[in-house]
Amino acid sequence: MAGEDPFKLFDTWFAEAREHEINDSNAMALATADADGRPSVRMVLLKGHGPDGFVFYTNRESRKAGELAENRNVALLFHWKSLRRQIRIEGSVALATDAESDTYFATRSRDSQLGAWASDQSRPLDTRATFEARFEEIKARFEGGDVPRPPHWGGYRVTPRIIEFWQDRAHRLHERRVFTRTDSGWTEGMLFP
Repeated sequence: MAGEDPFKLFDTWFAEAREHEINDSNAMALATADADGRPSVRMVLLKGHGPDGFVFYTNRESRKAGELAENRNVALLFHWKSLRRQIRIEGSVALATDAESDTYFATRSRDSQLGAWASDQSRPLDTRATFEARFEEIKARFEGGDVPRPPHWGGYRVTPRIIEFWQDRAHRLHERRVFTRTDSGWTEGMLFP
C-alpha cells in the first residue's frame, strides 16, 4: 500500500530527538561487512539527510572505508532512548561529491580539521604520544592559514531501500512501521513486534 513519505516522518522524529536527546541526537550506528560478509559496526554522526539519502563523513582510508569499497550494502540505526524510538535503515552507499565534502569540512572546528590530517584512522598506534606529536606537527604546518580537506577524507551517502520506524509500547507490544522503496516510490507496511 502507498503510505506517508518516510523522509517527512524521519524529519519529524529527528526534530524531536534534537530537542530531547542530551548528547549527539545525530549519532547512528553504521553496520558494514567486508567482501566475505564479516560484519562490523560503529557509531558515526549524521551530517546531512533528505530524499537522496543519509550523509556521514570519515577517513576514506579507514577500516570502514575499506569495507564500504568491498561491499556497498550497509545498515544504519538511530536509537533515541529518551524517546523510546529507533529508526533502522538498510541501503547502499556511494561517495559524496568533492564539493559536498569540501563544504562540510570547512564547517568543522579547526582542531577537528587538523585531526583529520593527523590520524591514520583504524591503523595501529604505538602510543598516544605519537598521535599527539603528529597533531602538533600538523598544527604547525597549517599555522596562520586555512586547513584544506585532506584528499583521503570525505563523505558517503546511504541511499535507503528500507526504512523502519520502531516505537516502544507497553508490555513489548511495540509499533513497527516499515517503508520499502519500489520502482514507483515507497510502500508502507507494518511488522509484528
